[in-house]
Amino acid sequence: MTATAVLTARALLLDMDGTLVNSDAVVERIWRRWAERHGLDSDEIMKVVHGRQGYASMALLLPGRPMEQNYADNARMLAEETADMEGVVAVPGAPEFLASLRGLPHALVTSADVALSTARMAAAGLDLPDVRVTAESVGASKPDPEGFLKGAAELGVAPADCVVFEDSAAGIEAGRAAGMRVVGVGARAGFHGPDALVEDLRQVRVEAMEGGAIRVYVG
Repeated sequence: MTATAVLTARALLLDMDGTLVNSDAVVERIWRRWAERHGLDSDEIMKVVHGRQGYASMALLLPGRPMEQNYADNARMLAEETADMEGVVAVPGAPEFLASLRGLPHALVTSADVALSTARMAAAGLDLPDVRVTAESVGASKPDPEGFLKGAAELGVAPADCVVFEDSAAGIEAGRAAGMRVVGVGARAGFHGPDALVEDLRQVRVEAMEGGAIRVYVG
């Protein structure tokens, strides 16, 4: 379903990087430096890292390395990312989309931690949703569905009644594993079979319905 679609939900769960915030410039800088330090092909690395927590990407890229080293490296990388906001901007349509969700059940579900998500949303000029599931909230990274399931639980909505907005393979897989429908945002998402696909958030409109439902127009 890639043309205009209408979905009905009771809550929306929103990824951050690549979905609300374009942080590709800093992600590329940080991860390409990391790849160089470890003698890895940076182009191949960039195919893996989007959507996952850093330690989970490292575990895939350096399978023989102890997880303690991945966690320590991830902490250093998060600090680097939080200090680097150059080129971080809102995805087109994100401010208007978030404004349209005021008063409707929605949550941010991101692989970033509190510090990084707060900094990037601020750098992009976007308001943080009241309900947020960050790296500290979960024990497993996307593509594990834990984050989306926690978001649904905090909003008091059944997974099947949630629509996820995601850009990455790991995020789309996590949404599907949670039993949710997924709207893909951006070119990267189109390769991973979302239920609907938009170029950016200018192609999404929401409408509150009687009884607490949300109608989502996509495309």
